[in-house]
Amino acid sequence: MSIFKHFKTFGIIGVIFTSFQLYAQIDEKKIGTTQKFDEILTYVNKMYVDDVDDKALTDAAIVAMLEKLDPHSTYISKDEVDEANQSINGSFVGIGIRFQIHKDTLMVVATIPGGPSEKLGILPGDKITKIENENVAGVGLKNSQVREKLMGELGTKVKIEITRKNGKKPLDFVIIRDNIPINSVDAYYMVDDKIGYIKLNSFSRSTVEEVQDAMRDLKSKGMENLIFDLQGNGGGLLYAAHQLADEFLSGDKLIVYSEGRAQPRSDLKAGRKGAWENGQLIILTDEYSASASEILSGAIQDWDRGLVVGRRTYGKGLVQRPIDLTDGSQIRLTIARYYTPTGRFIQKPYDDPEAYDKDLTQRYLNGEFTNADSIKLPDSLKHETLINKRTVYGGGGIMPDVFVPLDTNGITDYYRNLVQKGYLNGFVLEYVDKNRDEILKSHQDFNSFRNHFKIDKGIMNEFFDYVKKEDPELEYNDEQYKTSEDLLTLRMKAVMAQDIWGYNEFYQIYNDSNEIVMKAVEILQKGEYDNKLK
Repeated sequence: MSIFKHFKTFGIIGVIFTSFQLYAQIDEKKIGTTQKFDEILTYVNKMYVDDVDDKALTDAAIVAMLEKLDPHSTYISKDEVDEANQSINGSFVGIGIRFQIHKDTLMVVATIPGGPSEKLGILPGDKITKIENENVAGVGLKNSQVREKLMGELGTKVKIEITRKNGKKPLDFVIIRDNIPINSVDAYYMVDDKIGYIKLNSFSRSTVEEVQDAMRDLKSKGMENLIFDLQGNGGGLLYAAHQLADEFLSGDKLIVYSEGRAQPRSDLKAGRKGAWENGQLIILTDEYSASASEILSGAIQDWDRGLVVGRRTYGKGLVQRPIDLTDGSQIRLTIARYYTPTGRFIQKPYDDPEAYDKDLTQRYLNGEFTNADSIKLPDSLKHETLINKRTVYGGGGIMPDVFVPLDTNGITDYYRNLVQKGYLNGFVLEYVDKNRDEILKSHQDFNSFRNHFKIDKGIMNEFFDYVKKEDPELEYNDEQYKTSEDLLTLRMKAVMAQDIWGYNEFYQIYNDSNEIVMKAVEILQKGEYDNKLK
């Protein structure tokens, strides 16, 4: 995967408070400013050479104004508010499927357990050919259009037509839309007899309950040590980070505090008995871990409660508050800075917007992802942890206790093309669709598949034939294939597991190639945890 992969806007999914409507008196000194804007808009409407869209102009002005403040104060139009809130609320209204558009065909990859589609008997591999009697096959359908057609108001109905493998005629279903959970826990499982693993993708309203359920299950299986994976986690709700940290910290320890010009200092502390206050704990981070992820990892690090393993985090220490506007749109306005228990402000500088946007690219070019010595932070940013008095840093993300370099040894241009152009996923989707019954007959559960299923030469020959057919101009590169073979076949097997079972099974296979996860496992299995925490 390219190091310059698409990066979510942390101003939208970063640390926020529960939404509220702001009521305040308008400062009389500001009236002249609003009159000036109205005056200009009036002249534009009366005199501009072409017709103008007042709403579009106003929205553009708001966006430009907020961009002058900081990188994370944002405007969300009325049409985008619901979608922007989905990951925060932990659910959306829909029919409960994971889908993929493959060769202009809308295919059901999986049904959400307990959702309306599963209850009606819709199956993985089913092809949706019509929605509300409108043909959706071979018409250039986009993902956004699928969501628009299948999502809607709670309790409303949608009619779909499905073509099923080996079916003699299409099947009609009328599905009642329902709340569909968006899980923030992607995966949890036992790495070995003592080590549990939890992968968290965001901090939403359901996060703490999901994590509590995962820890309860892992403890019942003998977990004594926990790896908590925040790689790629861009943040979410402040109170979710607060409550989750309380699962790991005892007593009334300070977790995070925030303050701003119009926002008095607010301290958030631990206060209840947590589910994992004593066992060994390793938090995994990378350059895409941000905001609420940094609150959690910073609190764990400051109190010497656990190790942070991986790479320096993104560096977002600003708090946004959602403010509903009268037309249904919303702004998310930075109202405060947050600080870790030792007083670290981990926000990276943002006085130069262009440099801020290119920060991760610059880190990569500077060698920071492969060499810890390339990370240069001034002594003025040094702090000491509260128990063991270890040196930690502010001013640009959370520095891990154990640095793990980015491993690019198996990543070649040929591998990137196969993955990023969708050929691997497309092939696996077709392969599983054709061979699902045979695979499940030979491997009745995931453990059998993981331990015994092999991506053999025959499967790879099918794959290369598929790629040649899809993209005749992409030439097979034997040298680069041999370099990437292990990584490519591992990913292919992991995606197969995902399509047959789910994300939990994907990570159980794919994490064998994740250098940060493997380092954490090594620390625990070799008994190095206590020494590295000193």
